[in-house]
Amino acid sequence: MARALYIHWPFCLAKCPYCDFNSHVRESVEVDAWQSALLADLRHEAEVAGGEPLHSIFFGGGTPSLMPPALVETLLAEAEKLWGFAPGIELTLEANPSSVEAANFAALATAGVNRVSLGLQSLDDSALTFLGRLHNAAEGLKALDTAQAVFDRVSFDLIYALPDQTESHWRDQLSRALGFGTGHLSLYQLTIEPGTRFATDVRRGGFTPLDDDRAADLFALTRELTEAAGLPPYEISNHARPGEESRHNLTYWRYEDYAGIGPGAHGRRGGLATLRHKKPENWLDAVARNGHGLKEERALVRGEQASEALLMGLRLAEGVDLEMLGNRLSVDPGALIDHAKLSHYADLGLAWKNGSRIGMTPDGMPLLDALLAEIVADELVSA
Repeated sequence: MARALYIHWPFCLAKCPYCDFNSHVRESVEVDAWQSALLADLRHEAEVAGGEPLHSIFFGGGTPSLMPPALVETLLAEAEKLWGFAPGIELTLEANPSSVEAANFAALATAGVNRVSLGLQSLDDSALTFLGRLHNAAEGLKALDTAQAVFDRVSFDLIYALPDQTESHWRDQLSRALGFGTGHLSLYQLTIEPGTRFATDVRRGGFTPLDDDRAADLFALTRELTEAAGLPPYEISNHARPGEESRHNLTYWRYEDYAGIGPGAHGRRGGLATLRHKKPENWLDAVARNGHGLKEERALVRGEQASEALLMGLRLAEGVDLEMLGNRLSVDPGALIDHAKLSHYADLGLAWKNGSRIGMTPDGMPLLDALLAEIVADELVSA
């Protein structure tokens, strides 16, 4: 039974060159048609994954702050009717800081949104131009002020480890960001994802990504500054005051069930992996045909579930309790990981073990992908 709901709005005003998310630019959107289809997709998920009140809803994209506030309100009202809301439910919406979207913030708060995740990405105009953003730094800070005035909780994103970025530049940027008083920051290193415009630019020699050693230095600086400011990392890229962590994203990282609706949305429920049609038009057609946008609904074997849970959970500072995970998935806890390799990396100061709980140290986190491939048992990864 899903405790969390993800709603995908796939439309953006422009496609950022680093973005590999399911986002699309369209000249116009028929809001009535989208409302009907999203409600149908929502009702289908409630039929198969209802029964427990929702603890969080997350509007992601794309750019959900382009959604008409009335549509957001309608979807929230329907979700509450279908599932019920747990006390203190977290209702998050991703937003870009353009003046057009910031003008909607008050109406979105009135519609029920109580947490916003704002895509500032940088406080530097030249970096914003490089990243293909449509706002400048001043516009971003004005949107942040507006968000802090109308929403109960505010988080914002910054991208660092840009080409040629120095420690002093990032220290200045992050120190400013920490002074704005939000309880949560998402701080992502620039990664060159396949299929993006940046991937093409790098292949053609347009720019050279920051080398791994310098990126690791910026990662260490990030942890140092955020911890000193009282926003320690609770996940590899996410920092929060205690109690301000994203409850919705913790659902993913703790491998709890969640429902996902809208184009390209993933879900996990009752041992099934669900996937919606990705292209907006294909998703609309599927909903018209079937009453839902599902493209795939696949049963995950125990090994797959255990592997996914480890790959997600070891991103967290709290790590993973192997005994609890094994009991939950009816898998031998001792078979979840390669204990010899875990001990080896623990001796190197890259991993830790405390009773049945394991995790990555601060020195191990920058090497997370490589360490996961080593520590997670081979039979789980290949399951």
